[in-house]
Amino acid sequence: MVALLSLTAIGLLAAIYFTPIWWVSLTAPNYPPEAFPDGVRIHFHMNGVFNGCKKVEKAEIKEEEALDCVHEMDTINHYVGMYPIAAGGVLEKTFSPFLVAMLGVMLLGFAINRPGTRVAVLGVGFAVICGWMFLTYYGPGGLRWQTAGFVRALVTSLDQEAGKGEEPRQEAGLSPGEALIAQLKAELAKDAGESGPVATADRETPEKAALIESLRVSFERDQQRQDAAERQDWTGSGSQVMAWHYGKSLGRYFNNPAEIRPMVATLSAVGQAVPWVLLGAMLLLLWGARRTGGPLYWLLVLVPMALPVFFLIDYSAWLWWYGHNLNAMGAFTVKPFMPTVFGDGKVAQFATHSYPSWGFGLMLLASVLLGLAALLRRRQLQE
Repeated sequence: MVALLSLTAIGLLAAIYFTPIWWVSLTAPNYPPEAFPDGVRIHFHMNGVFNGCKKVEKAEIKEEEALDCVHEMDTINHYVGMYPIAAGGVLEKTFSPFLVAMLGVMLLGFAINRPGTRVAVLGVGFAVICGWMFLTYYGPGGLRWQTAGFVRALVTSLDQEAGKGEEPRQEAGLSPGEALIAQLKAELAKDAGESGPVATADRETPEKAALIESLRVSFERDQQRQDAAERQDWTGSGSQVMAWHYGKSLGRYFNNPAEIRPMVATLSAVGQAVPWVLLGAMLLLLWGARRTGGPLYWLLVLVPMALPVFFLIDYSAWLWWYGHNLNAMGAFTVKPFMPTVFGDGKVAQFATHSYPSWGFGLMLLASVLLGLAALLRRRQLQE
């Protein structure tokens, strides 16, 4: 029974990664419900923040594509000096696939009774995760080992600025983003025909390859504006893209290099340490797994069980950061404030709404199942 509950929780973890966990919406008189039935709404996932607005299908309203409410909310927020949404939770989003995979391997180890088998399974699982993580974060072209949703969020958070110097030709029925991807796919295919096949991972995911190409073009265009001594060559590693994208996000509305560079340097330094901290945590768990019932053994189930708590703490901390780190270049001056974590609030003429989505419900369900598994295992050990 313990194994069945643990395996079910692992399946829920996989589903949680691809589902919205929380949503936030802004409503105001200038966003009437006829055109904005859900207000200006965004969805928080583990690997990014995505548009929560839907295309309005009404006779009196003609929309060829849904409004991108991530950009709309960024535009609203920047008037009071708030940084873009993409500037928050950068490390969490970057390392989310490895963290979720690590939790899954921990639960798999908890489901196994025999210490020798448990240590072997944990060792193999952790080794695969570490190889994947270090290859993605430090290796050349590592970005292609990230999830497609993560890469898509990087591109769209830049307002689809990345591209070929000029606006992509927009075919009938295609949004600007789709037109950009179509154009880049065609160019990648052309390059493959002239200089051999592109990388296998990119051929398997042409959309992701096009998005990575878009980021590369935008990166190199930014490097041309840097002093010669500060220019970098594109490597496509996770660490390089994370630092560049973070700085670009911070400066999207408030281009103040003297303020942005220290923030990017701090993030980069912390980011360099995170893989090694995770490696140390895996080795510690591997050591503790040798003994069934020891303090470190129970971490295999207690840490995944506490995932909803970790999410709420992290989410609340970032909301506090946004409300207490307002840029002086904002059009309006407001006192630092704590945005609404759960429920309804009000900022100026905007009503704010912040509520869990069904991904958070899956988190709670997984916690309940793991709580039952922990109780059953404790009873087994007592007997």
